[in-house]
Amino acid sequence: MAELVAKKKKKKKGNLFIDWLSYILLRIVIVFLSCFSIKANLNTACILGRLLWKYYNRGRKRAIGNLKASFPDKDEKWINKTGQRSFEQIAMLAMDILFTPRLVKKNNWPEYAVFNNAERTKWLMQEKRGLIMLTAHYGNFEIVGYIMGLFGFDIYSVARPLDNKYISDYLYGVRERFGQKILDKKGAAQYMDKIIESGATLCFIADQDAGRKGIFVDFFGRKASTYKSIGLIAITSNIPIVVGCSRRIGNQFKFEMKVNRIIMPQEWVDKDNPLEWVTAEYTKAIEDFVREDPSQYWWLHRRWKHRPKNEIN
Repeated sequence: MAELVAKKKKKKKGNLFIDWLSYILLRIVIVFLSCFSIKANLNTACILGRLLWKYYNRGRKRAIGNLKASFPDKDEKWINKTGQRSFEQIAMLAMDILFTPRLVKKNNWPEYAVFNNAERTKWLMQEKRGLIMLTAHYGNFEIVGYIMGLFGFDIYSVARPLDNKYISDYLYGVRERFGQKILDKKGAAQYMDKIIESGATLCFIADQDAGRKGIFVDFFGRKASTYKSIGLIAITSNIPIVVGCSRRIGNQFKFEMKVNRIIMPQEWVDKDNPLEWVTAEYTKAIEDFVREDPSQYWWLHRRWKHRPKNEIN
């Protein structure tokens, strides 16, 4: 099914020369950072994250607002500490992505990953009846797909390309070289039925605002617009949904990969509104693992951007 990975790229207006220079600068930075250990680079990332928290005013204010609304019982000190740490996690993820292929191999992956409650998911994937896997912008959401691709699991990750074509192609190439298959978010729908029929696994990051046409379900006590497509695929194809995360352990390049919910088709057959129930259920599962360590979530996201029509502002 290699032809399904072909990505439809929408032409964007931009300065290709500046994009190319940015790509060259990135490659130079990678060479420079390669002179240091991953521990040292992650410590540097934490410093960069703290600087981002201090000087990226719009993002900081949005994160603080989201945290206050989601954790109304927490004091100002906790809000700021959690928000700053979430910015550190974003910077560390960038470092993770650059160095994962150099560090993680088939013979040493247990040094970097601990699996929790994942055995049933492994067997569901090996049955090759089709499966959906969901996570959020939390911890290192990239490394799970990398490790599964490394061991030959048939997985497709739905992702949005970066605006910089050169950097996007470079990062996509690194991921696909080690077994992952990446589908461009725009245009991916036309391939999904064939992918499911082949018995492969579809992977989504499922915590983005879906606009006015999304399904509004509870997320941290507020209605959040959530994409319909994931639930529709699961219901029409009659396949399970696995929800989990990859949580960083301390400041290390080491992660707990945890499955905290498997939604089976028989669970939604008797529901009055199966699509809404499925969407609310996996969103609740995402909230559950975020609550276990809120500092690893991307609170600067505009997750609650759109509001239900009947909500009074």
